[in-house]
Amino acid sequence: MPLNKRQQAAMERLLAVTLTEACESAKAQIEGFAWLTHEADYAAFPASLVVVWVFDTQAHKERALAAGQGPLMIELTARALNEAQVCLDSLAAHVFFDSEEQCRRVNAGDWAQRLKRLRPGRG
Repeated sequence: MPLNKRQQAAMERLLAVTLTEACESAKAQIEGFAWLTHEADYAAFPASLVVVWVFDTQAHKERALAAGQGPLMIELTARALNEAQVCLDSLAAHVFFDSEEQCRRVNAGDWAQRLKRLRPGRG
């Protein structure tokens, strides 16, 4: 059942709080990690939810993933979503890693445009 407008606003606030906690924890642990964001179509929530972990450079992103820090970011995401009482079948399909550098290069720094390409089940 889709969330009504009041429920959507409450969920958006709760996600902002819990994901901010995950973000701050990651900043202290992962070199080059800058920020994270999320996006959802509440008509298809929670299946439409995506969480994007953003690094300052592509090199920092690649180093973090090569060093095995992807599972840490997924675990931090899982904790945040658990606190928000959001259940997803396959969390990893909803978590993406990106960089500010790549957004500037490919999308001229337009994050709204860049985030449109991210949907669970899409490549």
